[in-house]
Amino acid sequence: MARIAFIGLGVMGAPMARHLAAAGHMLVVYNRTAERARDWVAQHGGAFAGTPAAAAGNADAVISCVGADRDVYEVTLGPNGAFRNMREGALFIDHTTVSAKLARRLALEARKQGLIAVDAPVSGGQAGAENGRLSIMCGGTPEAMALAEPIMSAYAARIVHVGPDGSGQLTKMVNQIAIAGVLQGLAEAVHFAKAAGLDADKVFEAISGGAAQSWQMMNRWKTMNEGEFDFGFAVDWMRKDLGLALEEARASGASVPLTALVDQFYADVQAMGGARQDTSSLVRRLVK
Repeated sequence: MARIAFIGLGVMGAPMARHLAAAGHMLVVYNRTAERARDWVAQHGGAFAGTPAAAAGNADAVISCVGADRDVYEVTLGPNGAFRNMREGALFIDHTTVSAKLARRLALEARKQGLIAVDAPVSGGQAGAENGRLSIMCGGTPEAMALAEPIMSAYAARIVHVGPDGSGQLTKMVNQIAIAGVLQGLAEAVHFAKAAGLDADKVFEAISGGAAQSWQMMNRWKTMNEGEFDFGFAVDWMRKDLGLALEEARASGASVPLTALVDQFYADVQAMGGARQDTSSLVRRLVK
């Protein structure tokens, strides 16, 4: 049982914190919207803190799950950030998808202060968080992983240490690149089937057991065909993630032309009013 400060109680963070509380850990929670943190405490116990620094004071581990680089910076290194009040030897785990550059900076700042850091972005979406079945890709030292893994196991189905500081974030970029390509292919397949006058249910039955099968096909073919796009991870967030991947690709010299193209397709969906729809809404731009 650990004393954990959990920062960020959105659609991912709130259920992750709930799993930690259910596992017997003692939680102090912070959220930018204080009412959400107070409501979480009323439901699940623990304590509320008014700032990340206050939450971190006596914690064995601080976990953040917020929005983007600027948000992570604010809750860690900002004027009221957790790093200002963490005790020596405490663990910091960041589940936000951010740049590898920021992940490495946080790890460096942590070492300067005698802290231990792991960058640990997640995959699995809201359903994975709710069900405690997330996949977590981690960057950091083996020693840091030894401390972090028992805590993260409360809400993870798979935890992989992929390399040193920043490697978790780079792996999340790989994940999003792969998803973007699959979704574009699936969007075109659904659109083609409809344009050809085929029975979409029969087409799914025919191809979903073969080489074309994917998680996206199994979970989004039907809803894409029916024009339903309210399943969690929003286009706005996907564009943020793809932007990180494209920036890293430019820096490393990696060629990712399909990713750049799909990013622009998502910009089209945003312009169509789909910014908060889930990523399968990519099919909308093909519908005439």
